[in-house]
Amino acid sequence: MKINKIIKIYKVTVSLSGGVDSSVIIWILKQLGYKINCVFIKCWESNKCQIKQDIKDCEKICKIFNVKLIKLNLSYEYWNKVFKIFLNELKKSKTPNPDILCNKEIKFKIFIKFSINILKSDFISTGHYVKKCIKKNKYLLLKGKDKKKDQSYFLYNINQKQLSKCLFPLGNYIKKNIRKIAINLNLPNANKKDSTGICFIGKIKYQKFIKKYIKENKGNIIKLENNKILGKHKGLFLYTIGQRRNINSKINYKKPLYVVKKNNKNNELIICEKNNKKLYNKTFYLKKIHFIHIKNNKKIIKCKVKTRYQQKSIKCKIFLFNKKKIKIILKKKIFAITIGQSAVFYKKNICLGGGIIYKINN
Repeated sequence: MKINKIIKIYKVTVSLSGGVDSSVIIWILKQLGYKINCVFIKCWESNKCQIKQDIKDCEKICKIFNVKLIKLNLSYEYWNKVFKIFLNELKKSKTPNPDILCNKEIKFKIFIKFSINILKSDFISTGHYVKKCIKKNKYLLLKGKDKKKDQSYFLYNINQKQLSKCLFPLGNYIKKNIRKIAINLNLPNANKKDSTGICFIGKIKYQKFIKKYIKENKGNIIKLENNKILGKHKGLFLYTIGQRRNINSKINYKKPLYVVKKNNKNNELIICEKNNKKLYNKTFYLKKIHFIHIKNNKKIIKCKVKTRYQQKSIKCKIFLFNKKKIKIILKKKIFAITIGQSAVFYKKNICLGGGIIYKINN
């Protein structure tokens, strides 16, 4: 890919994680002629986690590229603005997305303010596989070129002011090419695995990690088709709608079983076979609505929607009640719509915005 240098020298603060994506960003921006500094955002206080290794990797990368590394401890802010909310939603048997909340409250709020106001940078840059453009004086958030890695779903809360201060160098790249660049540059983290799940917990299993903060509350696992008790669950907060694995290893049943409902009142986990109609829905409701570049004053909007990250988008109609709540009707029923998850809207490759699912019509 041909890289055209910028004319004016701008200062950019890169959010450096220690992974291959944000590391290659430094090289791309340097080729373009930007002045770079880097910030490692520490979101968690722990001695038994991946953070120490990530910091070491960041230090090595900054030394190679001769750029300054600043360590920004936002663990207090993360705990109060992200993790506490995440735990509270889990206790209500919802399935929140901490990555979306982290982007909203940490990366694109506190980090941007720190970079612009304290470091006097012109822009910030993150390792998200997304693109932006400007059309009719409005900034648009676009899907990344690599459709498998596109991360616009996680950024639907970004606003115009924030978007104007962002650079997304990876938006025009395929992930495998970013790896090739890192290998060609002999970067020490060129083959480092991508982080998945809650990145800072490292190799600890998710359920074991969460049980440190929410006590087990065992209850019955009920099969929907015949209302029979099949076993015990360890707490409704450990399960999500549509889940198949790690329900209860002692359940002996010929066909795969899926979580279809969590009954808070009776502390029951309801499971069913995949062909059960209760697992599929086409009408749901959103709250905490945010649109990136359009005003939500139309009564009906036709577009596409995702109700989870790796899902294929599906045609829908948005019915606007008011600025706080909307109704979504899908073209066809889909599997396992989940309360607490985010639904994100698209028009072709443009991310319009989204909201949080709070009600589903069965």
